Amino acid sequence: MEKLKAKIRTEGRVLGPDVLKVDAFLNHQVDPVLMADIGETFVSLFKDAGVTKVLTLESSGIAPALMTALGLRVPLVFAKKRKSLTLKDDLWTERSFSFTKQEESEVSVSKQFLSPADVVLIVDDFLANGQAAQAMAGIVRKAGASVAGIGIVIEKSFQPGRRLLTEAGYRVESLARIARLSEDSIEFEE
Repeated sequence: MEKLKAKIRTEGRVLGPDVLKVDAFLNHQVDPVLMADIGETFVSLFKDAGVTKVLTLESSGIAPALMTALGLRVPLVFAKKRKSLTLKDDLWTERSFSFTKQEESEVSVSKQFLSPADVVLIVDDFLANGQAAQAMAGIVRKAGASVAGIGIVIEKSFQPGRRLLTEAGYRVESLARIARLSEDSIEFEE
């Protein structure tokens, strides 16, 4: 997706050989026009997959996942990283390690929002080591539902996430695949 790559080039900031900061348009401030385009792209990729729900992990995946769910005309469910007074029982849970935050958390989805009849599209902002996507896929499996695929906005293809997910049998579609990060350049895979 060329518009996304251009945005990464102009507004992304490389913080190290494996860290890209995109808070100007994706995960702190959100560019709604870009999110709509991202949603349309995921819709075109997964429109024939029979998707009944879109699942993401709070909070950075919500904007692209919402636009995707809107285009598919299906509900969006997002896994929560913290339990609350209203979300503590009847949950599907998995452990997930955040590459960016360097911490593990338990992510949860209420059992009332996923059923064996669901075909779930997982959408997330980044793919690095694949932990978040694996946790969401684990929740889908626990619910007895099926995974239609995994849509990733930005993939760091020099990290093992895609390999782990494809080896597990999942269809992975990434809109921007980064081959290498350095202080003076961001190289994309074509």
